[in-house]
Amino acid sequence: MSKLTLSIAMGDYDRTRALQDARVLIDGVDPVFQLLDPEEIFFRAFRGREFDVSELSLSSYTLKVSQGDCPYVGVPVFMSRAFRHTAIYVRKDRIKSPADLKGKRVGLPEYQLSANVWARAVLKTDFGIEPRDITWVRGGIDHPGRVEKLKVQLDADIKFDDAPETDTLSAMLDRGDIDAFIGPRAPSCFGRNPDVDWLYPDPTAAAQEYFRRTKIFPIMHLLGVRKELVAQHPWLPVALFKAFDTAKTMAIEKLADPAAPKTSLPFLEEQIRAAQTLMGKDYWPNGVTPNLPTLQAFLAHHHEQGLSRRKVAVEELFAPSTYELHKI
Repeated sequence: MSKLTLSIAMGDYDRTRALQDARVLIDGVDPVFQLLDPEEIFFRAFRGREFDVSELSLSSYTLKVSQGDCPYVGVPVFMSRAFRHTAIYVRKDRIKSPADLKGKRVGLPEYQLSANVWARAVLKTDFGIEPRDITWVRGGIDHPGRVEKLKVQLDADIKFDDAPETDTLSAMLDRGDIDAFIGPRAPSCFGRNPDVDWLYPDPTAAAQEYFRRTKIFPIMHLLGVRKELVAQHPWLPVALFKAFDTAKTMAIEKLADPAAPKTSLPFLEEQIRAAQTLMGKDYWPNGVTPNLPTLQAFLAHHHEQGLSRRKVAVEELFAPSTYELHKI
């Protein structure tokens, strides 16, 4: 039987490298990989439905599921995860404590980005700051003119301004035209302007305490496969899950080999041990069951922040066959 040729769009990660170099094969699939930046992947996937299998923004995916018009169905492979305590940058000359953010102007590239959902969740759970307490300024981080990739309809009490068409959020933060910035990438003035710094003086310690308290390791991106393909090939979601999860396991095992570091980062062995001590041996779990606290928290915050007009349930996110994988 001939294999199914599929286009697969994803980032270039250690956890997918064994798929790229064919050390791990996807049962029944002849993959055509496209290694792209997440912004390009998400835009092309949601606007043009260009890929058969795609890395997807968890926030954009949840938004489309809530609207009932998502072209993809999820596979519980989590392509990107990150604690977003490092995503909040402030003018230290005017933001002396988190409470000072209330009533201030905070830049962001898109309201609906997964990183921003998690950052706003942290502001609420740690400091009681609600989205309506801030005026959000939308624009490009270092290139002007960025807009929301998906249409969002927010409550009237959530206040927005747009950055000037020729200006950037980094330049506005540098000059002091905005008081803070939230986003998945650092503004270019960070590290150059001494008045611009992280909100959390020690974001690593804050993230570790957050995990101890909540058991949440924030998910940014998941894997999605076009719905019509799943209808035609019901075996496909499980085949994808098994291959991507195997590749991730191989990457973590290789990363932990101390004989010769596999990445150019000092103190790697110590950091791996610290992560396993805090989060367990499989500190980057795939599958629904080990990620229930994280998924449930995200869906609740996504709805509370006005993005999903109804609260999406975990049971709506993934192909039905993938919920039973822990029993195989």
